[in-house]
Amino acid sequence: QVQLVESGGGLVQPGGSLRLSCAASGFTLDYYAIGWFRQAPGKEREGVSCISSSDGSTYYADSVKGRFTISRDNAKNTVYLQMNSLKPEDTAVYYCTVDLDLSTVVAGWGRYWGQGTQVTVSS
Repeated sequence: QVQLVESGGGLVQPGGSLRLSCAASGFTLDYYAIGWFRQAPGKEREGVSCISSSDGSTYYADSVKGRFTISRDNAKNTVYLQMNSLKPEDTAVYYCTVDLDLSTVVAGWGRYWGQGTQVTVSS
C-alpha cells in the first residue's frame, strides 16, 4: 500500500523551529521528486519547496527562502522540511507530495499526497 505520512507539526512561538518529516511506504522515494505544500484556512494551497530525484536540486518559495530547508534521506525513505525563524504567516497544514516528474510536483499535481500535519506559529 502506497502511503506518505507527515509528522513533526505542532505549536511553536514566532522565531522558533520545527522539522517536518514525510515517511514513504509501499514504494521507494529514490526516483521521485518531492514537494512540500501548505494550506492556511481560507487560502489556496501553495508550494513551499521541492527537491528533485536526479541531482537533489532544491527550490523554495520566496516567502520561505533562507528559512526553510528541504532534504531527503533515501536510505530512510523519508523527506524532511527544516523550518527556522517561523512566522505567524507560516501557520498552515503542511503536505508532502511525490511524483516521478519534478514539474508535476511543482505544479501541485503530484501522484501521491500525505494527509498533512498542522503547523501553528503563535505566541
